[in-house]
Amino acid sequence: MRLDDGRVVSEDGVTWLPPVVPRTTFALGLNYADHARELAFKAPEEPLVFLKGPGAFIGHRAHTIRPEGVKYMHYECELAVVIGSTARGVKAAQAYDYVRGYTVANDYAIRDYLENYYRPNLRVKNRDTCTPLGPWLVDRDDVPDPMNLALTTTVNGKLTQQGSTRDMIFAIPWLIEYLSSFMTLEAGDVILTGTPEGLADTQPGDEIVTEIEGVGRLVNTIASATEYGSGR
Repeated sequence: MRLDDGRVVSEDGVTWLPPVVPRTTFALGLNYADHARELAFKAPEEPLVFLKGPGAFIGHRAHTIRPEGVKYMHYECELAVVIGSTARGVKAAQAYDYVRGYTVANDYAIRDYLENYYRPNLRVKNRDTCTPLGPWLVDRDDVPDPMNLALTTTVNGKLTQQGSTRDMIFAIPWLIEYLSSFMTLEAGDVILTGTPEGLADTQPGDEIVTEIEGVGRLVNTIASATEYGSGR
């Protein structure tokens, strides 16, 4: 990796930050029919959208804390869409004009705390360190078809999740039209577009790699709460 000052360093020789500072983050629940079936839920007829706070985000090669005493904490490989300009009342046909670019998100969930399929509560999806983002932002024009990208997740080198963005229930242009129909999207807003089936529990020490074709390979390690922070 070449830094701005010309120095060349190894990938693990720097501290990675999220490639964007999210303004408002919209997260999609159950946006892949196979994932809905995996959780024994009916596929939604309209988007299940919730918001995420900024403290959830960390960068490439960072550690995500697994709280003490939880029974099931799983990854979610997701394509993250970064808005590039103010969007209000946008039609799907023009939606990509308002996209700045794309990155990879791994939106961990703690199933122990899930209240119901429609409202992931704060402890499920808004914990500190629970959403790695990166490793970089890919410009919109460098991803010709974001609705046809392979997604994979490996846990300690074993393939556990595999899917494609073409299987989204609500496609990216449709989501931008939907959200901008009742609120203004601004540059820096992020849309996390959901995850396909293939979830597995993760434990401290596990290395999770979420990868999206043409976008990037995001590496993250699970850490125990006693080693890295609060167990709450």
